Amino acid sequence: MHRLLLQFEALLGADHVLTGEAARPYLTDWRRMCTGTAIAVLRPASTHQVAYIVRLCRQAGVAVVPQGGNTGQVAAATPNGDGNSVVISLRRLDRIRAIDTDNDTMTVEAGCILQNVQHAANEADRLFPLSLGAEGSCTIGGNLATNAGGTQVLRYGNTRDLALGLEVVTAQGEIWHGIHGLRKNNTGYDLRDLYIGSEGTLGIITAATLKLFPRPKAYQTSLLALGSLPDAVSLLREARDQLGADLTGFEIMSDACLTLVVETDLQQCLPFATRPAGAQWYVLIETSTSQNDASAHNSHVSFLEQTMQAGILIDAVIASSQSQRNAFWTLRESITLALAKSAYCIKHDISLPVSTIPAFVKTMDTAIEKRYPGARLMIFGHLGDGNLHYNLLGPATATRAQVAEQEPGIQLLVHDAVTAAGGSISAEQGIGSRRIDDMLRYKSGTELELMRRIKHALDPNNIMNPGKILESSATATPSLDS
Repeated sequence: MHRLLLQFEALLGADHVLTGEAARPYLTDWRRMCTGTAIAVLRPASTHQVAYIVRLCRQAGVAVVPQGGNTGQVAAATPNGDGNSVVISLRRLDRIRAIDTDNDTMTVEAGCILQNVQHAANEADRLFPLSLGAEGSCTIGGNLATNAGGTQVLRYGNTRDLALGLEVVTAQGEIWHGIHGLRKNNTGYDLRDLYIGSEGTLGIITAATLKLFPRPKAYQTSLLALGSLPDAVSLLREARDQLGADLTGFEIMSDACLTLVVETDLQQCLPFATRPAGAQWYVLIETSTSQNDASAHNSHVSFLEQTMQAGILIDAVIASSQSQRNAFWTLRESITLALAKSAYCIKHDISLPVSTIPAFVKTMDTAIEKRYPGARLMIFGHLGDGNLHYNLLGPATATRAQVAEQEPGIQLLVHDAVTAAGGSISAEQGIGSRRIDDMLRYKSGTELELMRRIKHALDPNNIMNPGKILESSATATPSLDS
């Protein structure tokens, strides 16, 4: 391995080949649930350097673990414990290569921070709509590799829907130049869709051409108090009917979640004059329009008045300024951080048909209380696209170890019910290494076999992020069998 390290240093410079303490921050996942080992952490600055690293690793029988901002929830960018891999950090690939406002596209490298991509689009008077809590540190390559969702899927779709073309380093160290700004390209298999969402197990995304949209001139944002989840579903139906294509975000939060946020961060508070009596759920709803006039505001107000008169809403507050809009979104985006600060959290990232969500939550809440008395349910998510983060903390007196002991049984209970209801055990966070056993339990044999064939066809030596999606880390050591 000493010779391999010298080759890496000759290519990248010694400052960008990290070992020992310098490598440690790259070896633990964001949730600090697992830590792996690696020969080195490599920091290439170009696609050609990434390709050369992959070729060197393939020849040496060493695995490669691509990593962006390392903000994932399922340890997809963390090496396993066999010590036979290198982490390829893509953070230095951070150039915005081109913006084409006539074609409404921008081409960016994988290491670009999502927030920087948003700002670059904004400076060109365009919108790149992907938005999520980690946008200040996650990278566009990681967003693509996991097909990230976020808060505007309702209107703009997942990351897959926002990408037109990719540049990818294959498992053989070749470069696929699939960068283009075409919205119609019906020429055979869609290779782009193979690599998006593959979590680095088929190849390494190094750049992408992304869709841009007209920049909204006005937003209407409200925080609404409701008595029940069925009311929230009714509200969503009315919002789609009355607000139409302007509807951009529809986020659901339980009263327990927002209570935890304001207890954890004393700088935050609910914006209601008095706490709404009987409110068990809150909805953050947002519309956006290209016209900066009073009509959008009037439509928003009319919608709230009608749903209030229909008894769907208990109370509502409309953001009167950009700072208040930001405060509403900060409440929503602080839930994950508040949970992380509080205690060990048993997490589920599930999706269901919207119509089934109230019955699912009611049944599951009862089942959880029976199995784990005193557990505190912390439910929130993107109701507009059927994605719930069905999370729970243990009783207030429980230790982290006691809650962790309950996790396997709780997750089995939840995921069995999700699957029975026609849902998915992973809506937007992926599989990584933490949800492999779950996926193997719920995917059909045919699905799994097709996925294994794709993996073997594109990465026959199993050097691309082994131990993720299809296999346990115990069987992840790469082999040169061809």
